[in-house]
Amino acid sequence: MIPTRRSWRVAWRGSAASMGLLAGLAARAQEPGSEALPDFVVSSPMVANQEPLASIPMPVSVLRFEPRVDLEARNLPEAQADVTIRGGIFENSGFRIGAVSLYDPQTGHYFAEIPVAPAMLGPPAILTGAANALAGFDAGVGTVAYDWRPIEPRGEITVAGGDFGYNRQSLYEGVNLPATLAGQQLAADVEWARSQSDGSVPYGDHDFQRIAGRVQLRGAESQTDLFAGYQRKFFGWPDLYTPFGVDETEDLQTVLVAANHRWADAAGDRLEFGAYYRRNRDDYEFNRFVPGLYNPYQHTTWVRGASLEGRQQFDRAALTYSAQSMSDGLRSTSLVFGPYSSRTYVKLAVAPEVTWPAADGALTLRGGATYDDSNRDKSATSPVAAAEFLTHSGTKFTIEYSAATQLPTYTALKSSPTAGLFRGNPDLGRETSRNLEAGLRRKAGAWEIEAAVFRRRDDDLVDWTFQQGVAARTANPVTIDTTGIEVVASRRTARYDLVLGCTLLHKDADYLGAAVDASFYALNFPRQRWTAALTLRLGAGFELRSDNEYRVQEPNLLRTAGGNEAVLSSLGFYYLPPRLRGWEFAIRVDNLWDSAFQEVPSVPAARRQFAGSVTTRW
Repeated sequence: MIPTRRSWRVAWRGSAASMGLLAGLAARAQEPGSEALPDFVVSSPMVANQEPLASIPMPVSVLRFEPRVDLEARNLPEAQADVTIRGGIFENSGFRIGAVSLYDPQTGHYFAEIPVAPAMLGPPAILTGAANALAGFDAGVGTVAYDWRPIEPRGEITVAGGDFGYNRQSLYEGVNLPATLAGQQLAADVEWARSQSDGSVPYGDHDFQRIAGRVQLRGAESQTDLFAGYQRKFFGWPDLYTPFGVDETEDLQTVLVAANHRWADAAGDRLEFGAYYRRNRDDYEFNRFVPGLYNPYQHTTWVRGASLEGRQQFDRAALTYSAQSMSDGLRSTSLVFGPYSSRTYVKLAVAPEVTWPAADGALTLRGGATYDDSNRDKSATSPVAAAEFLTHSGTKFTIEYSAATQLPTYTALKSSPTAGLFRGNPDLGRETSRNLEAGLRRKAGAWEIEAAVFRRRDDDLVDWTFQQGVAARTANPVTIDTTGIEVVASRRTARYDLVLGCTLLHKDADYLGAAVDASFYALNFPRQRWTAALTLRLGAGFELRSDNEYRVQEPNLLRTAGGNEAVLSSLGFYYLPPRLRGWEFAIRVDNLWDSAFQEVPSVPAARRQFAGSVTTRW
């Protein structure tokens, strides 16, 4: 289908069936004697626009303008998103829900394929340094961590439409069940969502669907969640992965089944454990008009994981501990080089700490270690050490050193080293990241400020590189020293919320003698990245929400459009009628300035898009 710019009327037509259901549920919500409506769920306090403009919401959606995360999108962030933290790359940033760390052994491009409704999750926490070393899994630089949100008796429906034939419908319902178990509340929630679009560039279409459900048992000190979800995503984009002017597509199907139990008491003790099964099927076409050209790229991966983590308080001392295990498997038509297609991983971590009171506050010293092992590579023991001083006024100073390791994914290990679009290297081994940093957190009047200065060394990091005259990208190890400054400042008042972010990065890279003319990932980073999120409450139910980013990118000869500087903005105008509790009407524009900046070198940018939505909550 050749994408065309459709009218608003055509875009809204795809939502007609849901409009009738929306009206019926809205009438139910306005019946006399109805309970008071809950506030809408905030997916992240760090961004203004809580949902994407041209897709269904996904856990990755709110990371786009998150000041501590750099999200590099192909097509939409919900289509294919590389999540990087502190100048890392897409494969050394991990994801965690509850106690378990989610993973895709084929490629980090699919780490964010998580078929969970954002309404089921709490706001993301960005774990770096010692926190990532202790709680992350196979993630050298950072982890995006979510908790399972307690289920509330509420629901909502959204319908949306806009430019390029975009239409979306979604339904969420959470209920407290009449049954209880051992004095604990039994609850359940379910979500269904879909979206379609012809795309903002020719052959940039998408078709997304997701269904997810959860059963929860919740008490005063504990919460148990059982979850199952399925997501299918088809999307196209020119030069999606290769810079040859070809219209490429991805067809992804992801299944996730997870169980999680969390317990915590008022004394600070806690225990959380969980297990999950994940299957991801991928059918990639280099040329959508000639399926199977060169070699079919069809892959299925399986991951099974279990983990346990906790903290035990002993007066002025405490012990933090965790144990994680994972096994994976791969079936592929093209990743057939290399000696194995399955692995097991184990990680253990322990970190005792002691706190001493002082005249101006309290000093806490933490020391510990992590142990990583695999049946396919050598093991590694890594240190963790931190000192923290917390003043009586709430200001916190920290200094810490930590190390984390990870293993290469199968696309790097099992692609042909001599032919094809992606050239692998079966000799790649364990990667190590060592991080030294100092941090500050304090309140200054109505402002809350967090800042960090860090120096990180990545050894044997797997990067994908380009050499002139070679029509392929190659997996090469690289040693990189990264120096950075990261600052986030926020101010929240009755009239407005403002979040400002600044990240400054510098890198020195050594590709250990390999012939490299450009890097797709490790050297694709912003020297400067400034973010600003503003939510302005105008009164009478009107709100203006604006997310903005200014960046100065490291020069890269693979970048063919948009230059090395960019201003990216998303602007939304919302109306929440005071006399129609639970209704929300929104008009938004994404890529407000129609920037052509290539977030991933050689991958065309999505163009400016407009959309409108109607939501009712009960």
